[in-house]
Amino acid sequence: MRILFIHNNFPAQYRHIAGALANNPDNKIGFITQNKTSAEIPGVTKLVYEPARKAHASTHLYVKAFENAVLEAQAVVRILEQLKAKGFVPDLVCAHTGWGSGMFVKDIFPGTPLLLYCEWFTRFRGSDLDFDLGAPPASLDDILRFRASNAAMLIDLEACDVGVTPTYWQHSRFPDAFQPRIQVLHDGVDTDYFQPKTGAKLQLPGLDLSGAQEIITYVARGMDTYRGFPQFIESLARLLSRRPNCHVVIVAADRIAYGPPPPEGKSWKSWMQATVDLDWTRVHFTGSLPYRDYLQVLQASSVHVYLTKPFVLSWSLLEALSAGCLVVASDTAPVREAIQDGHNGLLVDFFDTQAIADRIEEALDNGALGDMLRRHARATVLEHYSLAKLLPAQLQLLDKWATRPGAPATL
Repeated sequence: MRILFIHNNFPAQYRHIAGALANNPDNKIGFITQNKTSAEIPGVTKLVYEPARKAHASTHLYVKAFENAVLEAQAVVRILEQLKAKGFVPDLVCAHTGWGSGMFVKDIFPGTPLLLYCEWFTRFRGSDLDFDLGAPPASLDDILRFRASNAAMLIDLEACDVGVTPTYWQHSRFPDAFQPRIQVLHDGVDTDYFQPKTGAKLQLPGLDLSGAQEIITYVARGMDTYRGFPQFIESLARLLSRRPNCHVVIVAADRIAYGPPPPEGKSWKSWMQATVDLDWTRVHFTGSLPYRDYLQVLQASSVHVYLTKPFVLSWSLLEALSAGCLVVASDTAPVREAIQDGHNGLLVDFFDTQAIADRIEEALDNGALGDMLRRHARATVLEHYSLAKLLPAQLQLLDKWATRPGAPATL
């Protein structure tokens, strides 16, 4: 097969499937991306694009994202035209929707099926944007801007042949007219890599917690309101004062991945350190970690905390469950798809910092409960989210949609 993957941040959700396809020398696999620095995948030809410019400062606020999407799409078109000129016509194109990069695929290769990765459709009501009832109400200007932000994705959806999305919650966010074209198929977790390790100790460069009695862990791309970082820190103020032998490890970059900044424009890390009174010597910030160190954090975790607004489900939650972590998580969509309270984890109100601290203590103090939750956490991922089960399903879907009009050309 001749398959093109398009994602501005290679390899992202396509890492496993692109690698699996590239293992077959009869396949010709290309990856179109803006990411110049990512690691190479053997057998995958990386084709880097760069938009000619960014949206003009004078562009209407509602359509700046769309202008940037069109500029991305144009940059991708230039690569597609080069491939077409030398005789490469893909049997299938897989593109992540929303950024614009796959918007014009069908205009260059009208006979090639387009499979979209449908991660998130923005809706103001009943989702992340109106979740915090205590926040100032959104202005009409914001509501209209959010609606307009879906323009590029709607063009993608109209053009695609089929789509996939990782959770039922994310599927439910897409317009009713397009939902029949989108199926739920998770990316999959490498359960052979993310597995429990009895008696694991945590010893990283510059951080030795091998003697710690209790380790609370938290993992996210950044430190922000979407992943409940402020609520987590506030719960620690209650927890650490009661548990003198407890340490906390936060694996996250000091940046805002989603949502607004704190007052005065500081980072949420510096804001919480300035406003919350707790023993910060027992709170350890590692930044982002390589996989081997990240796995060690999960395996040594006494309790892993995952908080999120109703939004995209993080890979880190399922990786923590796969590693046999004892998870305390927010009682929000789509977390409830993966965790049943008291069966394979403990759920808690996202905003209730006292309850978060209490549930962490419940997990720490009840050894029998913790052992049961850990076993069931691992079993959940093995049954429903294992890469060993889902990768064949993904490959089967690609094989079903791919056309084979002729012999492969060289990328």
